[in-house]
Amino acid sequence: MRAAVIDIGSSSIKLIIGENEDGKIKVVQTLKNLVNIGKNTFYKGRISQEIINQTIGILSNYKKVIAEYSATEVRIIATTAVREALNRDIFIDTVLRKTDFPVEVFNVGDVVYYIDSFLSYKLDKAYPIHEKNVLIAELGAGSLDISLMEKGFTLMNIGIPIGTLRLKQFKNKLDGSQEDNYAALEEYVANQMTILKKSTLGFKIDDVILIDENYSLAIQNILHEKKKEPTFYKFSSKEAKQFLNRITEGNLDDLSQIYDIPPDIADSVDGYAVILHNIFKYIPNRSIYILETSLMEALLANIVLGVETANKYNKTNQLVSVAKFLCNKFDADLKHAKQVASLSEQLFHALKGILGLKDDELLYLLLAAYLHNIGMFVNNRSHHKHSEYVINSLNLFRMSETEVKMVACIARYHRKNTPQKRHLLYGSLAYYYQLSVQKLSAILRMANALDSSHKQKVRKLEVNIIPNEEVQLQVEVTDNFLLEKAEFNDMKDLFEEVSGNKATLFIKKSV
Repeated sequence: MRAAVIDIGSSSIKLIIGENEDGKIKVVQTLKNLVNIGKNTFYKGRISQEIINQTIGILSNYKKVIAEYSATEVRIIATTAVREALNRDIFIDTVLRKTDFPVEVFNVGDVVYYIDSFLSYKLDKAYPIHEKNVLIAELGAGSLDISLMEKGFTLMNIGIPIGTLRLKQFKNKLDGSQEDNYAALEEYVANQMTILKKSTLGFKIDDVILIDENYSLAIQNILHEKKKEPTFYKFSSKEAKQFLNRITEGNLDDLSQIYDIPPDIADSVDGYAVILHNIFKYIPNRSIYILETSLMEALLANIVLGVETANKYNKTNQLVSVAKFLCNKFDADLKHAKQVASLSEQLFHALKGILGLKDDELLYLLLAAYLHNIGMFVNNRSHHKHSEYVINSLNLFRMSETEVKMVACIARYHRKNTPQKRHLLYGSLAYYYQLSVQKLSAILRMANALDSSHKQKVRKLEVNIIPNEEVQLQVEVTDNFLLEKAEFNDMKDLFEEVSGNKATLFIKKSV
């Protein structure tokens, strides 16, 4: 089987076609066309009609090449420049109508998913990625996409807007001397990366793996004494400083000729070096492993070789890992969150039939259960509302904007008012999703009530359903349960409304 991947990036559109040859990827064709989509998006917020037409022309040519090579599966992806464009939907629709290519817009979590599974395959025994705490960074023209991984589990995904094209655009605004311009560029990158310091505070990072498909030649030619290891360049803080100094000590216009590197790489390698230098501020005395590969290659491996993460690292487990990390970050009661999530899951499996829920909706409930109290970090008063807007601002692993909205709404309605169309976020959802929020919120309200004291008194939960009449919850508890009983009776109303069944709580003391 041959497959093709097209990457619509911030500064170019690329095609790779490959096949499986004895368990390895054999690349049979690669093409690249420079298209400055990012220049439009990052300056004006929109992709111009001229760029859209140019994109369609390139994709039409790629379509012919794909047919010539008889590729049977094709994936078309877009990242930062398309993701941030205000007319993203128009761009995607126009491309589909004129080329029959459906464009998938990847968020940071999508990038990390394919990169991580590919790293496990590509590094194999060269680096034990699932045995260490690593920061994985994928540098593109539009952004530096970062994932914090704890022994294979995602803790955090963020995109920092300091891609090489963005830094080039910023640099072009400056009108000082070369020395002053670099001081300003250094300050700009350092300011943008403060979120990394805040996000990783208190977390021990073993190493950084930087995914890079463009600058290996520049490293090799500029640091000619640096020897490439079989799989990657292992960079120290001292070498990163030396790399930056050699780039900035001379005339930047001469870099291409002096070091024999392509003009487009020479034009942006200084920004790349500044990023490397700044990453070391957050990992003193550690190493950066620079791996020459790409998101395209990772996606091709997924299609052609079936390279995926082990089930242990599936989407649900990754997102629960992120949720636990966020609980710690926002100083939420993690024991309470785990208990509410456990009770919510048990109630979901018992009640999904009478509520008409689908299995994949459990994930939204679990995340809301873990995150329902993070708004207390802002203020205890109306913390359910604070939880809603904090969750809605998060970049959750491989979740769409609508899915994140749903989680935010479910978390909001764990207490106080039930869903109302006048509520901004809930009202913005389509009817189908609103109905799902009501049902899942109803479960969360009951689960949260059963741990009102935050003391995890419930040792066992059983649910008995009398068809069309009553849902009986029997809990085996360890202590006085009057607070939980009172809260349950207050919180069960939404469930009774959406299910049409009366909910009754039976309490049994553990012996």
